[in-house]
Amino acid sequence: MSEKRHDIGIVGLGVMGENLALNFERHGFSVVGYDMDPKKGESFRKATEGTKSITVPSAGDLVRALAPPRRILMMVPAGKPVDAVIGDLAPLLGSGDVLIDGGNTYFADTDRRMKALEANGILYVGTGVSGGEEGALKGPSIMPGGNPAAWPLVKPLLQAIAARTEDGWPCCTWVGKGGAGHFVKMVHNGIEYGDMQMICEAFFMMEKVLGMTPEEMKNVFAEWNKGELNSYLIEITSEILGRKDPETGKALVHVILDTAEQKGTGKWTSQVALDLGVPAMTIADAVFARMLSAIKKERTAAAPVLKGPSVQFTGDRKEFLELLRKALFCAKICSYAQGFQLLRAANEEYHWDLDFAGIAKLWRAGCIIRAQFLGRITEAFEKNAGLGNLLLDPYFAGVITSYQPAWRRVVATAVEHGIPVSASMSALSYFDSYRSPVLPANLLQAQRDYFGAHTYRRIDKEGVFHTQWAT
Repeated sequence: MSEKRHDIGIVGLGVMGENLALNFERHGFSVVGYDMDPKKGESFRKATEGTKSITVPSAGDLVRALAPPRRILMMVPAGKPVDAVIGDLAPLLGSGDVLIDGGNTYFADTDRRMKALEANGILYVGTGVSGGEEGALKGPSIMPGGNPAAWPLVKPLLQAIAARTEDGWPCCTWVGKGGAGHFVKMVHNGIEYGDMQMICEAFFMMEKVLGMTPEEMKNVFAEWNKGELNSYLIEITSEILGRKDPETGKALVHVILDTAEQKGTGKWTSQVALDLGVPAMTIADAVFARMLSAIKKERTAAAPVLKGPSVQFTGDRKEFLELLRKALFCAKICSYAQGFQLLRAANEEYHWDLDFAGIAKLWRAGCIIRAQFLGRITEAFEKNAGLGNLLLDPYFAGVITSYQPAWRRVVATAVEHGIPVSASMSALSYFDSYRSPVLPANLLQAQRDYFGAHTYRRIDKEGVFHTQWAT
């Protein structure tokens, strides 16, 4: 083994770990890689051949090959595998060494691990990494949190490999202590769920209501990507719709089974929203939509039994596509608004001192939800750090006010044609609920008091009241 001390170690040499290593190498840092699977280690050795990086056969060799303070990035599956790697490495590390978890870990686990390692002086970092395989290689969005003392030690490495915005800003900055980094990544993924589902609903409307071909839809999404909907997800949607299956010659999208999978971060976002009392219903509905897609056998059996409306679209296609574009933008705004409300609630609960404008900046490049209008979100929080909801920002309020007739018409058209648009509809319901000074919860509270003596408050005087409803 080489006597040279290396800059950073990576444990877990799958595609993400390997690509991050090549990214570090490209920016002048030498990497020592280790994986329990010898095949992955050999693949890493071949990928880094001719570079300063090396592959080692054990955790002990990894630690010995690093220059102090040692910095080790773990790219292993969340949960027990992370605890197992920490169990192997912690006895080999000393005070001031840094362990970084770059996986999709639940934020409370990160907080627990950080506190446990503090007793030995080991600095723990939980960082979200977004951008997929390509992002890992070319520049991801990186969301680090954990022990603040670790930030000066990892900042030069992480900011070097991060994506950069057009103005040169690195999409990597300290998020907050404890589990803050992984929480922000979790919310990013929750917003991603909503974004993807709403795009799929727009695609479904084009196909089922307007009768458009994948090639026609490809061109529409490409055109949308030139305007305010400009984003990575809109861009790749256009590319996907233009891809042909080499075996059948059909549009590839039409030979892919319509059952969506998930890794859990969207579910976590929805669960935490419930825990913190945040109405993130659009994100939750996007998770439920994936679950519904997964019961393919049941849906297939139900199709001939449960009949929907038989309606044919008679309007102007070009006009409706513009309505659909506006509706998608409105729903997207609501999904992001819910995500940032969740971040605000978590900030109050966990005292992380989150910078919402800074988080929006982190997402402007490299990550999956990168989009042009994140610049508008950044501006909104820079103007008003205490902004309670994105919908209250003058720009977003103006867009919603102008576009909501289109949004309502699209949702109504979907209902008339029996097309499921759960996320888009949920976003509209969220908007209508949020803007309403009075909701029917007064009746709901009366019902609770009737059957459970749960009491209620009155609008005309202070106190808690109960009525003997049954006579």
